Amino acid sequence: MMKENLRFWILVSIVAISGFSQGMLLPLIAVIFENSGVSSALNGLNATALYIGILLVSPFMEHPLRKYGYKPVILFGGLLVSVSLIAFPLWQSFWFWFFLRLLIGIGDHALHFATQTWITSFSPEEKRGRNVSLYGLFFGLGFAAGPLMTPLVEVNQALPFILSSAMCFTGWTFIFLLKNELPDQQISVNSFFETFKRFSKAWKYAWVAFLPPLGYGFLESSLNGSFPVYALRLGIEVSSVSILLAAFAVGGIIFQLPLGILSDRYGRRNVLLAILSSGFVFFTAAGLGEQSYLLLITCLLLAGMAVGSTFSLGISYMTDLMPKNLLPTGNLMCGIFFSIGSLAGPFVGGIFIQFFEGISFFFIFSFMLAGLLATIALFGEKKLLQAKSM
Repeated sequence: MMKENLRFWILVSIVAISGFSQGMLLPLIAVIFENSGVSSALNGLNATALYIGILLVSPFMEHPLRKYGYKPVILFGGLLVSVSLIAFPLWQSFWFWFFLRLLIGIGDHALHFATQTWITSFSPEEKRGRNVSLYGLFFGLGFAAGPLMTPLVEVNQALPFILSSAMCFTGWTFIFLLKNELPDQQISVNSFFETFKRFSKAWKYAWVAFLPPLGYGFLESSLNGSFPVYALRLGIEVSSVSILLAAFAVGGIIFQLPLGILSDRYGRRNVLLAILSSGFVFFTAAGLGEQSYLLLITCLLLAGMAVGSTFSLGISYMTDLMPKNLLPTGNLMCGIFFSIGSLAGPFVGGIFIQFFEGISFFFIFSFMLAGLLATIALFGEKKLLQAKSM
């Protein structure tokens, strides 16, 4: 029991450090590029590199996990992230940083897929929801702390990268304390082509559950990657931007566990409908009152409390809809859809800032949440009934 607890806390701590590096990179590089005169559209394009990396490596993740086990995949991912972070100060170049962010995307995805699958594999059914919530909570804690490193760029541009790399490497060393395990044969597949067959089956059963991770990926990446540019043009200081981003992340942290418990009691679809409705209201209010810093930070805190758990609730909703033999594939697809949303977010946000100056940036999120709300309201119940009849 003690060994299992140690394994769990090491894994969630690794995820927290990974969240820290991701939360730091998006606003940090956005601010550096903005101060260097890079356009908002190109700024957003550079931020997509991390998610391109995730998408490129996703079809190849299941096979090495089955062949080599959890520990080697986590070690590979953690080392790749640490080395890439320390390389940023070597050369400030748009395409060099694009390549480094792509490598971080590959490393992060290897790390997250292996840790998430490992945690769900050894968690007993009565504690699985709690453990997944804690997994999301620790990632959120790290992600919330990341943007607070952005003001350090005014001390020394290399300092945030060096500190983040050192933290990742320190966490990486603790993985050596764990004994490697191989996943159940059903967790993986034997070929690249079988993976795509399973993707098709998983889509058939639970496509509606992949939309919340997609929406959250879009929201999180555009908020962290494009909003700093918008905020600087509104006249908000860099330190204040970091606090606004942290407010949204903290809101998600506060309600991560309570919303998971509520979804167990009242149903995933019902809770998703409630939080998407609330998120629409709070982001609309933020857009209407963005000239007031106090109102803005309040709206972002409330919006985070509402929609900050969209990704983890989407995974739980997918679990409700998916046959057990397809759960690992469904889990991987949630990550893929999150990456697609994350890929689109900064670029769409950058284009919006550049060409729609008279419209509030926050209305993008209002529109997106309204679309998710309508889709889940129309199709979610039908999918759930199909799952119960299997």
